[in-house]
Amino acid sequence: MKSIETSVGVIPMREKKEEVEKVEEDEYTEHRNEMYFFLWKHPEYRISAVGRWCENSKGKVIGDADIYFVHITNGSRCEGVRDCLAGWSEQSEEAEEKWETLCKRIEETDGLEQIICDEESFGV
Repeated sequence: MKSIETSVGVIPMREKKEEVEKVEEDEYTEHRNEMYFFLWKHPEYRISAVGRWCENSKGKVIGDADIYFVHITNGSRCEGVRDCLAGWSEQSEEAEEKWETLCKRIEETDGLEQIICDEESFGV
């Protein structure tokens, strides 16, 4: 019988050092902007809106802004602009048409979220 010499070399595996990244907790700043939309020709017709958002310490907006409208008589939160008029009506048809025009123009406005977060008032 032939003698076969074999040698086995074992190379020790280096231990992986897992570097745990230190995650710095960002400080968030909450911002809130209250504003109103109004009709250019009839500024007494106005609907208020609120925008709330958070920014990190670098000034980057985190997530989406929370925007909503405010009911014109009781001040409650309304998700849609037309909800602001729910349960309330004007005495004249002309006034109702102006409120309808204001709601329609707000709904058709591009960049609504940005406007609500940045402006004090906005004519439509």
